[in-house]
Amino acid sequence: MAIIHFSFFIYLLLITYYLLLTTHYSLLITYYSLLITYYLLLNLDTLKQFDDALALCRGVFEKKLRDYGPSWRILRPAALTDQLFIKAKRIRSLQVKGNAMVDEGILPEFIGIVNYAAVGIIQLELGYADHKDIDNERALQLYDNAIARARELMIAKNHDYDEAWRGMRVLSYDDLILMKIERTKEIEDHQGVTIASEGIDANYFDMINYAVFAIIKLTE
Repeated sequence: MAIIHFSFFIYLLLITYYLLLTTHYSLLITYYSLLITYYLLLNLDTLKQFDDALALCRGVFEKKLRDYGPSWRILRPAALTDQLFIKAKRIRSLQVKGNAMVDEGILPEFIGIVNYAAVGIIQLELGYADHKDIDNERALQLYDNAIARARELMIAKNHDYDEAWRGMRVLSYDDLILMKIERTKEIEDHQGVTIASEGIDANYFDMINYAVFAIIKLTE
């Protein structure tokens, strides 16, 4: 995909240069109108893929919510970070080793990262509890709110980075998630105080989006 984008960019420059030399300004305007339409359609495709991946994650979250309820309300932030670490580490291990002793691939782990990171955002906002203090309906509302904010962040960043995620490999998403987890651990060890960095919530949002991109790659 990255090669296609680079080739398209070169083609764009050549066509623009030709149209400027030949003073076909009306054709140039038409050409750029078609180009804008192309990128709008490409972005719509990204949104659909992103939403499909999020729906997959939500389905898993909702099923587990029916089985266990919001039992995760007892988890302190550091415990959630460790859960994220376990999942990201298993993905890396499977990628390096190439096989698994347990009959589960890396897709469920990326889904778990999305859902645990969403729970992490909820816990940061509500604080942890000593028991389940919300019902399933409220838990799902909080989950949807966290995911919606992650989606908004993806749209903004995808606009700025111009679909760069499509040129990345799945292993890169996992490494970036592991890096975000390490940063989160450092912030937690400093009691949430940062000097120049964003807070823990920003890392959770990035983990969600990296994991969703990986899910898209694994399912397309």
